[in-house]
Amino acid sequence: MDVRRRSENPVYPSKVFAADEKPLKPHKNQQQEDNNTLLIDASDALPLPLYLTNGLFFTMFFSVMYFLLSRWREKIRNSTPLHVVTLSELGAIVSLIASVIYLLGFFGIGFVQTFVSRGNNDSWDENDEEFLLKEDSRCGPATTLGCAPPARQIAPMAPPQPAMSVAEKPAPLITPASSEEDEEIIKSVVQGKIPSYSLESKLGDCKRAASIRKEVMQRITGKSLEGLPLEGFNYESILGQCCEMPIGYVQIPVGIAGPLLLNGKEFSVPMATTEGCLVASTNRGCKAIYASGGATCILLRDGMTRAPCVRFGTAKRAAELKFFVEDPIKFETLANVFNQSSRFARLQRIQCAIAGKNLYMRFVCSTGDAMGMNMVSKGVQNVLDYLQNEYPDMDVIGISGNFCSDKKPSAVNWIEGRGKSVVCEAIITEEVVKKVLKTEVAALVELNMLKNLTGSAMAGALGGFNAHASNIVSAVFIATGQDPAQNIESSHCITMMEAVNDGKDLHISVTMPSIEVGTVGGGTQLASQSACLNLLGVKGANREAPGSNARLLATVVAGSVLAGELSLMSAISAGQLVNSHMKYNRSTKDVTKASS
Repeated sequence: MDVRRRSENPVYPSKVFAADEKPLKPHKNQQQEDNNTLLIDASDALPLPLYLTNGLFFTMFFSVMYFLLSRWREKIRNSTPLHVVTLSELGAIVSLIASVIYLLGFFGIGFVQTFVSRGNNDSWDENDEEFLLKEDSRCGPATTLGCAPPARQIAPMAPPQPAMSVAEKPAPLITPASSEEDEEIIKSVVQGKIPSYSLESKLGDCKRAASIRKEVMQRITGKSLEGLPLEGFNYESILGQCCEMPIGYVQIPVGIAGPLLLNGKEFSVPMATTEGCLVASTNRGCKAIYASGGATCILLRDGMTRAPCVRFGTAKRAAELKFFVEDPIKFETLANVFNQSSRFARLQRIQCAIAGKNLYMRFVCSTGDAMGMNMVSKGVQNVLDYLQNEYPDMDVIGISGNFCSDKKPSAVNWIEGRGKSVVCEAIITEEVVKKVLKTEVAALVELNMLKNLTGSAMAGALGGFNAHASNIVSAVFIATGQDPAQNIESSHCITMMEAVNDGKDLHISVTMPSIEVGTVGGGTQLASQSACLNLLGVKGANREAPGSNARLLATVVAGSVLAGELSLMSAISAGQLVNSHMKYNRSTKDVTKASS
């Protein structure tokens, strides 16, 4: 089938005029059609369709070029003059000239046609618009398909318009503002006249600023934020310390596991999570621990860390500073400088590591009931300022050199500890293992060895010798206002199981060297998180024994992990894991009715 190029400009049908009616001037689109007729009809003389002819000449052009280049390369290698041409080469040259002439003619026609089309389009004037208006007025009433053409005439085909999906250019969502003043502010933020981050300071109303910012985001993105709640939150409480440029808050359900009997005290553990079975599983572990007499938790170390990186001109100078800070007499001086930064910060030790002429100094200090990152950073800065006077050639690269190590899995935290280092243990009786956990002691011991120890070693785990410690740590962290990102090192845990009392009972323990928690500062002072801390009896700072609330919270985290490990391992051992998740972690409500 012959493929021909069609003019994209509409062709207006001729009109039958009355005897007393004068014909209109020929329309310039009609003139363009006449100009293009010669160009379009040129393809009628070709023996093959246009696309086949183009393909033939393109193929011939590249084939001949390849043949000639190959022949010329052989002549150069053999020292044969290039002007000595064989019969085959002569035919190739003729074919090359013919293909070049055709291709130049083809592209020349396209260029001329484009030039003529642009020239006619550029000559649009008011007479053309008047002509179209007169033509439209004679078509009669409009229909959904446009004007019906006169009899015995071909209806013009309008050029196809590209379809535009709603997803490509969504219509902006506009929610009426509560007042004209708010509407003006919204428009100014959308136009970039007012920075979004400055709304709180300009308006003096944090909730109003969040409401305006939320509407701005809807209008800019065209995406609905209807499901993001705005009411019921104190936005003043997060100003300058928890979250910048708020537009609402996310709701996470909080469940209660327990009572957890730990060191002779009962704790109801709040867990914020969206994972089904997690609270129920931890609760079963708490039940097993309670029925067996409770768990015991011991705090091994308590020290937050910060490790600046400094550089010298030589490795010798870096080593000299290392020996300086590790000298007991010099350390006392540095500790006094450090401790002046806070009432609660107390420098315990400095651990150094050298990489060439770079020195990493890992400061370890107690921080009271605060998690203490800001506190220790302030003290480290004071020490660096002091050392700068003693070592003027010291170049401070950064106050954090990742030897701390914060919010990253690392061997130094696993071995040396960071924050609170805790070990928690319990002996679960044979009767409880069978009746509550629905498994056997020997099966649990074997599973722990092959899964938590051997399997994790095969995976090259770093501090991950457990079943799901991070599940419990994350849930308790979110509920009590801890930094969720510190779940990474806080979940370092090794779970141990052993048969005791002649193989009848189960001894289980979790060792967690770097639990990073606090009961003051950050998100702990928010209303919901403060309520969860109050439920555990560790809200705020302990004035009688500074730091005891944070240490108690760390033991509760470890005890909860112990309960979670015990329950999940039992479910896997008994083959109940899949059935439990199908029962408690799958919605059974009718989705079609819910969506309607």
